[in-house]
Amino acid sequence: MYFTDRGIEELVDRRGQEEVALSWVADRLQEFVDLNPEFETPIERLATWLARLDDDADE
Repeated sequence: MYFTDRGIEELVDRRGQEEVALSWVADRLQEFVDLNPEFETPIERLATWLARLDDDADE
């Protein structure tokens, strides 16, 4: 297990049953980057990856 998996597991345990809009997630990511600018690049990469997940299915 990677160290980061613990945070993912906690997220699933605490909020896994909730339904949220992607705009809410985007707002939280932006808030996180505003508070932690050193994480801008990985958050940007995650957001881009999530945004393009279905691109292969369209081709």
